[in-house]
Formats: sequence, C-alpha cells, structure tokens
Amino acid sequence: MSNTGFPFNQKTVWQPNPRWIAESNLQRFMERHAIAGYDALMAKSVADIAWFWDAVMQDLEIEFYRPYDRIVDMSGGPEFPRWCVNGEMNIVHNCLDKWQNTPVAGTPALKYEGEDGRQRVLTYRELYEEVNRCANALRKAGIGKGDAVGLYMPMVPELAVAFLAVIKIGGIILPLFSGYGAQAIATRLTDGGARAVFTADGYLRRGRPFGMKETLNEALEDCPGVGRVIVAPVLGSGRALKPERDVMWADFMAGQSDEAATERTSAEDVCMIIYTSGTTGRPKGAVHTHCGFPVKAAQDMYQAMDLKRGETMYWMTDMGWMMGPWEVFGSLLIGASMLFFDGAPDYPDAGRLWQLVEKYKVTHLGVSPTLIRALKSHGRTPLEKCDLSTLRMAGSTGSPWDPDSWMWLFENVLESRKPILNYSGGTEISGGIVCGNLFKALKPCAFSGPVPGMDADVVDEAGRPLRGQVGELVIRQPWIGMTRGFWRDRERYLQSYWSTFQGIWRHGDFAAIDEDGLWYILGRSDDTIKVAGKRLGPAEVEALLNADPRVLESAAIAVPHALKDNEVVCFVVLKEKADDREKLREELMQRVITGLGKALKPRAVLFTKALPKTRNAKVMRRLIRAAYLGEDLGDVSSLEKPETLEAIRQAE
Repeated sequence: MSNTGFPFNQKTVWQPNPRWIAESNLQRFMERHAIAGYDALMAKSVADIAWFWDAVMQDLEIEFYRPYDRIVDMSGGPEFPRWCVNGEMNIVHNCLDKWQNTPVAGTPALKYEGEDGRQRVLTYRELYEEVNRCANALRKAGIGKGDAVGLYMPMVPELAVAFLAVIKIGGIILPLFSGYGAQAIATRLTDGGARAVFTADGYLRRGRPFGMKETLNEALEDCPGVGRVIVAPVLGSGRALKPERDVMWADFMAGQSDEAATERTSAEDVCMIIYTSGTTGRPKGAVHTHCGFPVKAAQDMYQAMDLKRGETMYWMTDMGWMMGPWEVFGSLLIGASMLFFDGAPDYPDAGRLWQLVEKYKVTHLGVSPTLIRALKSHGRTPLEKCDLSTLRMAGSTGSPWDPDSWMWLFENVLESRKPILNYSGGTEISGGIVCGNLFKALKPCAFSGPVPGMDADVVDEAGRPLRGQVGELVIRQPWIGMTRGFWRDRERYLQSYWSTFQGIWRHGDFAAIDEDGLWYILGRSDDTIKVAGKRLGPAEVEALLNADPRVLESAAIAVPHALKDNEVVCFVVLKEKADDREKLREELMQRVITGLGKALKPRAVLFTKALPKTRNAKVMRRLIRAAYLGEDLGDVSSLEKPETLEAIRQAE
C-alpha cells in the first residue's frame, strides 16, 4: 500500500522532556538493572522474557505466600505458557493487605462521584475494611474458592468492594456491562457458572433513572444456578426484589467483621473471566489469573504511563470493558488512587469531565477519540473554567484517532507540552500491546511503540515484517498478561489468535510503523477494505472525513463489488444540519479522492444521525455493514443504542 497518506509523513509535534524522563519509574528501573537506554531495554525485554517479567515482579513489589520456582514454563508451547510456576499468592493481598501497615493505608484508594453530585472517598484502610466485611458476608452465604460471581453494576464504590471481595475469598469475578440486556447477561452468567450476582437497582444518565434490577430478574429466569443477588440502592430504592433470593447491600453487610482472611491461591488460579463478543456464536470468555491480568495492568500504568504512588488515575470506562478491571488492579497494586464517575461526561454541561479532573486532582486521564470528537464541538469555553494543572498526560483507547481531534486534545487540554499516551491492546492482552511513553517523540495519532515486554511486529500476509506500509499486528512471544485461553473453548482460542502464523499471536488489528519508528493502529483487520487488490484501513478514510470542520464523526465500510472485490461506503454524522447536503457530499468525496487517489473513490457518502457503538465508544463497523446490506446482524449484545441501526438503514 502507498505510504504517502495518513498515517505516514506527518510532522513531530511533541518532544520528550528530559526532566520527566529522569524522574520516571522506567528510568529508575533501567538504572537498577544497568540498562543504557530505552532502546536497549526494549531489546532486552523481548530477548529474555523470563528475566524481564521476573524483574517486573520485583519492580512492582508483588508478594507471594510461596515464591515461584521459575517465572515461566514454555513446555506447553507459546499458546499455553505457565507463569509463576508453583507460586502461591492472592492478588488482593497485593492490592490492599500489604499496604495496611504503611503510610499508603491513609491515602485515598477510591474517589467517587455520581452524576447527581454524590461523592465518597475511601482510603486504603477503609476500602480494606469494606472488602473484608463483604468477604465475610460472601463466605456466610456459602460462596467460596472457585465460585464465580457476576458483577452487573454501575461505577459505584460498592462495585469495587464486591470486585475485590470475590477475589479475596478465591472466587472468580464475571464483570458485565451495566447496559447489557437480559439475554446478554443470562448467556454470560450461565457460561461462567455464576452462583451469585452483585447488582444495583439502577443508575442515572442525563438526569433520567434507568432500572437494572428488572433486567437482571428477566435474565435470571434462565440462570437457575444463581442463588443469591446482592442489590446496592443506587437510586435509593429496593425495587423489583425477590425476597427468597435477593438481599439489599446494607443487610448483606450487617454485622460482619472488618477483618477477614485472604484465601491462599495458586498464582495461576483463575480470578476473572471477562467476555468479549464475536460476530457469531456465544461470547468469548477470556480467562485471567492472579499473576496475569493484574500484573500486566500495573506494569503498563507504572512503566509506560509512569503512574506514581499517590497520583490519580481516571479512565472513563465500565467494569464490563477490560479497562474497568485494569483501572482497579493497576492503580491499587501501585498504591495510587482511582476515580469512579457514574454519569455522562457532558452532563449537565460540556465541562463535566474537566470539572472532575480539577476536583479530584486527576493526573492520568483516559478518554476515547469518540468522546473528544464530541467535546471539541463545544470549543474551549468549558476548559477555560477549569484548572487542569494536575494533569500530567492523557491516555486514549477504544478506537483510532483522526489527526484533527488528536491535535485538539493536545493543544487545548495538554497545552501542547504534555503527551497523549495512545494505548491499544485488548481484553485478551490484559492491557496494551503498544502505548505512548515519556521517552519517544510523538506525531498526531501515533504510539511510541510496543510496551516493554511486548514482542510486537507488523507483518504482511506471508508473515514478513513491514515498514512504511499497513499490515497485520502480531506478537512473537508470550507475555504474563496473555489470556490463559477462552473459558471452556480451547479450539476457538487457538483459531482466533494462533491459526494464521505458526507460533505467533495474530491480534486482528491493522497497524503501521512509519519512517521514524512510530506506530499506528488503523482499526480491525476484520474491517479490511480491499479495493482492486489495494488494502485500506477504515481509519485512513475516516481521518480524511473527520478533518472537515462540519463532520462530527464517520465510519467507512467495505461493500461487495463484482469487479473490484469491494468499494468504500462512508457514513457521516454532521455537527449540524447542512444547508446544501449535495455540495457537502461532493466535497467530502473529493477529500477522500485527494487523500487516497481516484482508485479508492467511495461508492457513496451517506449522512446518518448516529453510528452504532459499544458502551465503550467503539464504532461497530460490522453492524453498520450488516444493516446497510440487509444481512443478519449476528451478536448485538455489546451495542449500546439499538436505534442507531435504523439510523444506518435510513442514511441518505
């Protein structure tokens, strides 16, 4: 593919700050191990993965009841390595217990604000005590080691307590999106074998109450294995209770001691099954262990993002998306604070997100490009009312950037001097494959490169390395956070990641490495647009469309063509109604032609009121294509607003 357009040949806009590098966690790590510089660290981290991940364990001060005999056993092949062999630990000991006789105990672990303004702060000591009460209550209810418990709640403090309590007793958490419908909930609870569920009566969005308990009741009609439901009164009511099965949070916790033993578990015991949805078939349950997902999450925060003890991480997320568990595990293992906000980021006005940053002294803010595209339409005014000086950087994940939105965040929020740490990986990764960092210069939309320890590459269809062209993102060696497979579905796991290149993980993303060694993620390779033999990532088209000041967001899909294999169809959401839609349509068409060439001219540019997205703001191009072509929609459980499908059908 030609390398003349996006993402190639961009100008560098951010240079590393030598003082920030000198004070960084990663610089101290390199000095401790006598490593000369960042490039040398990256080389060593993949040349000797056993050394590196053992060193990460020491860097994060992960404590074991019984030390592991060796960090990794590869005798099962790269698809199924064993980590922390024969080690015994419980990750909640490292998140909470070990801090109790240190100064960290008195510092904030969890900061919370609801959409209605309710606030709560729990120190490490207070969170520890609440988790202990909940652990005791679970044990009293007959829930114990190896039992699975669903978490179907908004981002409220009770969710963090339940999350940690289940793992403390040796159980397995099943995080679920707070916006799931009954069928999606039932499928996941049944597949995971849940014995209990934590939920809430509902939540507020834009001032309106939305019920959750009624949805859960419907789901549990198909889940006979769930014998206990614990309900947090977020809306202030005990609505839709089933007395023989349900108990309110306060009653569940009543009389429980604030001291509780932490279950001793194997380092490779399962602590979480978190589901991703496929195009067909049942959801995929990514299996994660005590020494896997949590350690990778903390390593990414500590080494790549430079989160320090006492700082505050706020990633806009839901617990059903991997960034929710990532935020909890990572921040607590480091001794930092996490912020939960349960509400809309632009309600009651467009300044709400920036007000949260100021009020809670957020140092690390995680957003999606989709959100920034929406907020930038309000201009600088909401920003100017807030003091954002505590913010050290912004992280981003969820979907590819367009340069215009990236630059808006960089210039207006980060003062053109603080970095955007673009971050991409997945549920099966336990965090990032690639990320920004403090050591490498940045261009719009770029990643600095792989996270230390991630042996990533970009390859062509034959598995050969590519530079200056778009190819497949792969990982050549295992890492500690790698999913231990799909729950009860070994073959699907192997087919999903290991069937394309022998012994190499194919992630399913399009990626590119430019002339200066910076990386770009350009969307799912499942969304490939192949026109007359030319491969095109959707982000390349969308970046051109989104650069028009009249465009709020866009999505590009491939549709069949008898001679050219595929053609491009573009769906565009405008910021406001256009006076001359046909003229605008032609101008947008010309943008794509100018940027990509006449051979890639779209079949159509269609205007729509909305794009189908997941709750974590990923555009669902698969559903756009199916709705446009009138095909079977497949799994729609992750779709946030079903009415957006009709908007695609009505696009013109």
